[in-house]
Amino acid sequence: MLNAHGQIAIREEWLSLHREAALDPALPILDPHHHLWDRPGERYLLEELLADAGTGHDIRATVFVQCGAMYRADGPEAERSLGETAFMAGVAEAAAGGRTRACAGIVGFVDLTLGDAVAPLLERHREAARGRFVGVRNRIAWHPSPAVRSNLLSPPPGPLEDPRFVDGARRLAGAGLVLDVWAYQTQLPLVRAVAQAVPELTVVVDHCGGPLGVGPFAGRPREGFDAWRREVRALAALPNVVMKLGGLAMEVGGFAFHEGAAPPDSATLAAAWRPHVETCVEAFGAHRCMFESNFPVDKGMVSYAVLWNAFKRLAAGAGADERGALFSGTARQTYRISPVIGEDASAR
Repeated sequence: MLNAHGQIAIREEWLSLHREAALDPALPILDPHHHLWDRPGERYLLEELLADAGTGHDIRATVFVQCGAMYRADGPEAERSLGETAFMAGVAEAAAGGRTRACAGIVGFVDLTLGDAVAPLLERHREAARGRFVGVRNRIAWHPSPAVRSNLLSPPPGPLEDPRFVDGARRLAGAGLVLDVWAYQTQLPLVRAVAQAVPELTVVVDHCGGPLGVGPFAGRPREGFDAWRREVRALAALPNVVMKLGGLAMEVGGFAFHEGAAPPDSATLAAAWRPHVETCVEAFGAHRCMFESNFPVDKGMVSYAVLWNAFKRLAAGAGADERGALFSGTARQTYRISPVIGEDASAR
């Protein structure tokens, strides 16, 4: 059921077999992690994003995170990702007058192993984003097992260990930008080392810190979970690290809801994901955690409406201030997104 890009294929007809009305539909949401692309066999651009965002939840704004789309076809390699940033700025302007401010923040790609040379590139991305450039993400997720892959192209190991990466991260911090990191649980010590080396940098750890349930972790859920939890707690001790809660509907996590005859309901998802989400919130606190959709990647297992219902079920016991942080406040503060109209000030 994988598509040509090594991700779970999106099957709209299968997703339509289970629908849910939005829980707490008036709760403002800032979705801090999604992608847009137009590639063979799969199109997910503004039209598709707004269709998902319009399924009942109050999605006020979003943050786009780099995915290697819309790069320039020529020119210096280090500058080609400017095409992605510029394209997403155009998407943001097209959506500016609507209910959902899509791509209100843009996390782009600049190769931090270029060290101090990233400074002029960061400024060019700021210009291309027209005021919406908020951070950088590099391709880092890597594991020696061929069974542990979140896309077809695996980056070479080691960028976090390259001393030039830390130099580039310092430049990123000096520019007031954020570092997003998608790393597997086995790489979290390296993430921690970077965060320690650049304490002035905000490091956003994507997808619950990459818990693994495939390859060498298949059939060993307790052992894998305990190892992941130790690393998450160690990361949480660093005040400059923030955690995104989501990405658990990727195949590498070991969940296999996409193999069912019908899609999972939100109660089933909440029960399955509770140990990971509660571990993160207990370690970091609600004001350093944010729910994310990771769409369209996670759409292979779950629809947008059901996903956010699962998150709302997971946060049902939280107070109003904590819920505000988890669903919009932490994301807005981290990425410096302007206030969302009508949002409760307690979430700021």
